[in-house]
Amino acid sequence: MRGRHEVWSWKTASKESLCLMWQKVKVHLMLSMSFLTALFWYCRRLYSFLAQLLKRWSNYLQRQLIRNLSVLPEVDLLGYSGREWKGETKQAKQMREAYEELFRSCHIKYLRQVRRDNYSVIRAVLFQIFSQGIPFPSWMKERDILKLPEKLLYSQGCNWIQQYSFGPERYTGPNAFGKLRKCMEALKTNWAEISATRDHEERGSMCNTLFSDESKEYKLYEAIKFIMLYEVVEAHEQIRNKPVHNLFSLLFARDSSSDPLSFMMNHLNSIGDSICLDQVELFLLGYLLEVKIRVYRLHRFNTEEFQVNYPDEYRREWNEISLLTEDDHYYHIPLFRT
Repeated sequence: MRGRHEVWSWKTASKESLCLMWQKVKVHLMLSMSFLTALFWYCRRLYSFLAQLLKRWSNYLQRQLIRNLSVLPEVDLLGYSGREWKGETKQAKQMREAYEELFRSCHIKYLRQVRRDNYSVIRAVLFQIFSQGIPFPSWMKERDILKLPEKLLYSQGCNWIQQYSFGPERYTGPNAFGKLRKCMEALKTNWAEISATRDHEERGSMCNTLFSDESKEYKLYEAIKFIMLYEVVEAHEQIRNKPVHNLFSLLFARDSSSDPLSFMMNHLNSIGDSICLDQVELFLLGYLLEVKIRVYRLHRFNTEEFQVNYPDEYRREWNEISLLTEDDHYYHIPLFRT
């Protein structure tokens, strides 16, 4: 009897010990499960918070990029027309009809808006040259454009280029020569790098980056302005001895640009600041860049001047780019789809 009692007591004690141990393990398990559940919930909330933060930051950067872009992403042509030219005024109806004609007959389905400032037309032209990978014009391959400011100042005695003004900066002075050289370097470097990029998407990305940096952009435009001045100086020296292109005759026939100095003071210095390129200067721009610039002038709809080429005389091997304007002041880039 005593042995049975001892065995029973041992079993009872073991059972109670196991139950007590299980209770402790159970408590630890429950605490661990609660901790893991809380940790999982916390990690999930943290992941959700970080994802939202990343999304907001990404959207912010995208908005900043778009805000800084001077050439916006493409939009539907007729949608843009409907938003910009609401109402039933004569002008609004004519503009909508002009846009519909571009859509129907010219296969222009989209456009890229270009920032509305006094560099608008130069920006639209350069952006297309870069995005299409158009190489340097032939004359630029034969000469080092970095030496043009030096040549104009020293070889041709044009010390008046110290009065050159850099658009909105309105800078003139003894450092104009150094600033011009930096502008020429920026144009040559970026043009060479982008035109050497064969992949279209990569080239487009490079253009978007370049045309969202105002300081770099303005150097390009000032370089183009200076090249225009250089060409005018060259033509003015040659006109006494041999025939020059008709556009120079038109340019020198104006009272405000009868010689290179007056051309610079009365026209070039204000471009980018208070005025943009006019029709004669558009001829000059296409000529020196060796591109045919086809402009759709919507305010001239139903006239012979609705489509105009700059210059009107061009070589067959020149590349073609297109512009769209509503007022001969601000320009956009039309996109063709067949």
